[in-house]
Amino acid sequence: MSNRTFTMIKPDATKNGHTGAILQMINAAGFRIVGMKMTWLSKEKAGEFYAVHAARPFYGELVDFMSSGPITAAILEKDNAVEDFRKLIGATNPAEAADGTIRKLFATSIGENAVHGSDSNENALIEGDFFFSKLEQF
Repeated sequence: MSNRTFTMIKPDATKNGHTGAILQMINAAGFRIVGMKMTWLSKEKAGEFYAVHAARPFYGELVDFMSSGPITAAILEKDNAVEDFRKLIGATNPAEAADGTIRKLFATSIGENAVHGSDSNENALIEGDFFFSKLEQF
């Protein structure tokens, strides 16, 4: 169990003006933001971040989508952070996400699902370090 996780508010949610509402939900759920920045991933950086999916058929579309507009990257802190954040964001498919979750409220499809959340403590550390130096993590 860890007390940190990583998230990205994806280009679709940013474009649709949902960044503030998503951050408000994150705060209301008891997470503390310990690192945050808005950035625009190049195709190269998006490909590097999602390299674990390189052999999957959706990889090219994912890289194109994640480099299509600005994202907000954040490191979040709370007891049981990874598991609690996965519950807050809901299922990848917004049609299957529980009512009141971020994806149920703001995602439009499986591909454009508003937000990324780390799936393990190990990946939370790797993903957070991808975007933030130790000087940017509080």
